[in-house]
Amino acid sequence: MFEKMYLRPALIMSAIILAASADGKVVPSNLIGDNMVLQQNADVRLWGSADPGARLVVKTSWSDATATCKADSRGKWEVTVKTPRASFTPQTVTISDGTPLTLNDVLIGEVWLASGQSNMEMPLKGFGGCNVEGGTDEIAASGRWADRVRFFNVPLRQSYEPVDSVDGQWLVPGPDTSSDFSATAWYFATRLSEVLDIPVGVVSCAHGGARVESWLPKEILKEYPDVSLDRKDIEGMVHYLRPMMMYNAMFNPVKNYTVNGMIWYQGCSNVGAHADYAPRLARLVDHWRGELGRGEIPFYAVEIAPYDYDSPEQDGKGAYLREAQWKSLEMIPNSGMISTNDLVQPYERLNIHPANKAGVGHRLASLALNRTYGKKQFLCNSPRYVGHKVKGNEVWVAIEAKDNGICRNYDIRGFEVAGKDRKFYPADNARLNWQTNEIVVSSDKVAEPVAVRYCFKDFEPGTLYGGDWLPLIPFRSDDWE
Repeated sequence: MFEKMYLRPALIMSAIILAASADGKVVPSNLIGDNMVLQQNADVRLWGSADPGARLVVKTSWSDATATCKADSRGKWEVTVKTPRASFTPQTVTISDGTPLTLNDVLIGEVWLASGQSNMEMPLKGFGGCNVEGGTDEIAASGRWADRVRFFNVPLRQSYEPVDSVDGQWLVPGPDTSSDFSATAWYFATRLSEVLDIPVGVVSCAHGGARVESWLPKEILKEYPDVSLDRKDIEGMVHYLRPMMMYNAMFNPVKNYTVNGMIWYQGCSNVGAHADYAPRLARLVDHWRGELGRGEIPFYAVEIAPYDYDSPEQDGKGAYLREAQWKSLEMIPNSGMISTNDLVQPYERLNIHPANKAGVGHRLASLALNRTYGKKQFLCNSPRYVGHKVKGNEVWVAIEAKDNGICRNYDIRGFEVAGKDRKFYPADNARLNWQTNEIVVSSDKVAEPVAVRYCFKDFEPGTLYGGDWLPLIPFRSDDWE
């Protein structure tokens, strides 16, 4: 079943391309096609196959210049063309080896890669048993974005060896197409397009259940003693947890496409393995940036949502993975993260796919608008813990709140304190001290507190916010396991 489900489509696609090129026809990569969005003001890569040794000429509607290249001995070719500033005017790209092939309705704008696991993959139509709040309304009205937003959905595939080609095509939003668009990426892209008033393209490359190791190549994974690359061991794993397989079949064939940034929502499958997560995610970002060839492009991630993990390996470990996610930012230049502590409902305690994807996508968009595009009016910094001091039976918690300070002074829930016995009790008193911007917390059960935590559990939404309703990032002051 595994071979049929994951390997065969990639082989079929390669065979089709080889057959087409053998007939003397220029075959661009499926990513290079009608309706695509090309990154503005960039040297963008176009590639595909043709007859070995064929000379190709590329002409664009926005320039009088031409680009040329020669197919190698395997029939592979790649060429770079310069793009202008963003515009809603449809453009064309013509590729010719003597017989021209014209790509139509090409837009110039901003292009982002969206990757991770199921919460990034989750489409506007939702998953079985998991709805997307407002998803049907977005699908119904998605046609209004047809001239502004485009999606390329990379199919769910796995492969033991790197794959060069990928099925799919650039899709124009409409009720017949948008139901399968990543909901998180959709809300991100539409908000960017709305604010920047330019086209936005998304290459959606996410696989439900994938571990960070699933998106790393063999040469890096060989360095990790806990990762087996033996085919028998891989076959024995739950398919979505397998190492390197998604990198080979999903990222490798799209790595040549010119993007301006990455959004990432992944981590649930690494809960229980938090000690290794931050350096491995940093390694992934560094490697992907090298493959994409655009330098230190932005990397914006999503803190995994509250969820009540119940397996022996993961129970109680969700908070440690979130902590590792935030630590990874210290290792990844030009990176950022949004907190999702508040974007769940109590009934979603056992739902690993929360319905509120608009909140996630819009917060990612605010991060990009603020830091990448200089729109500082879009707040993106959640309040965060910076220290504490003990005064009697109270803990005075110092909070850094860059964006409009702390915006709640009543019904503050989520804090816990502990004494020397390391037993945490919910704070029965939590108040904001306006003069010092500190949260003063205490519990009648802890006479001499030594540590404080906030929402440091698998599932505990808090109530403390900064500007634009950005939640306080969950934290612990201790290093107890």
